[in-house]
Amino acid sequence: MPKACLRHDAFEGTLILGPLLMLLGIGCFGLLDAASKLLSAEHTVWQVLLVRFTTILAVVFALRMIRPGWGGAIATRHPRIHLARALAMLGSASCFFMAFTHLPLIEGYLVFFTSPFMVLALTPWVLRERVPAAAWGWVGLGFAGVAIGLAPGLAGGVGGALTGYAWAFAGTLCYSAVFVLNRSLRHETGVARVLVWPTLLGFVVMLGPGLATWTAPDALALGLMVMNGLIVGVATVALAEAFRHADAARLAPFGYSGLVWSLSFDLALWGHLPGWPMVAGATVVVLACVMSERAAGRRG
Repeated sequence: MPKACLRHDAFEGTLILGPLLMLLGIGCFGLLDAASKLLSAEHTVWQVLLVRFTTILAVVFALRMIRPGWGGAIATRHPRIHLARALAMLGSASCFFMAFTHLPLIEGYLVFFTSPFMVLALTPWVLRERVPAAAWGWVGLGFAGVAIGLAPGLAGGVGGALTGYAWAFAGTLCYSAVFVLNRSLRHETGVARVLVWPTLLGFVVMLGPGLATWTAPDALALGLMVMNGLIVGVATVALAEAFRHADAARLAPFGYSGLVWSLSFDLALWGHLPGWPMVAGATVVVLACVMSERAAGRRG
């Protein structure tokens, strides 16, 4: 095969890797939210997050014992950015857990889908990256898809406690900060740093209240808690790696893929059947993601 073709194939593979990793990360967080909502009926946020953080730390250090140096160095030259990212991740995890104790998944995601606008607003200020006009256009189309999907509920008055929406808004703001800070750390190689620092902070913060509010979980609940830790690990690495391959403006519209996940889990776990407006809205969201990726490919 000619070298030019090999270089072109390698370039195309790199070009779509960021969006694919972003979709994987968002999908994992959708699964995480569904599992957390199931757990919230009988267990506190402190207990669930304590098991989650313990699981991540145990897996990372077990892998480093089996294979010394796995994940790269833990030390960092950017401790302030890692601290800010760790605080934002802890805030996001806590706030979304609390939000879904009050709201169905789809209503919580109604607030979450304002995240791309927050990300684009933060990008020029934090990252000094230019936001192309096309990015605003595709994010706007994705937001229109969300509006289409939720129009019947909005017209009839969206249910759920106001406290749930307040938690969801706070979680979305924290998530958007993580989104941008991931891009700030794109030049640090290895996954150990992006896993250990936020997890260690979360473990320290949750240890006291987690033990104080501990209730013995059954086998299913304990399995879900441990699974949460594994899912967060995969999602964290996927999102961090996504920002090594694409900028924030390009990846922002893919956050809308969470609509598809929330609809799927609401149907599978709680028997909520989406109406035609939801299906139409999801179609528009997927279209916005695909067209955004194509536009980014042409810019590349």
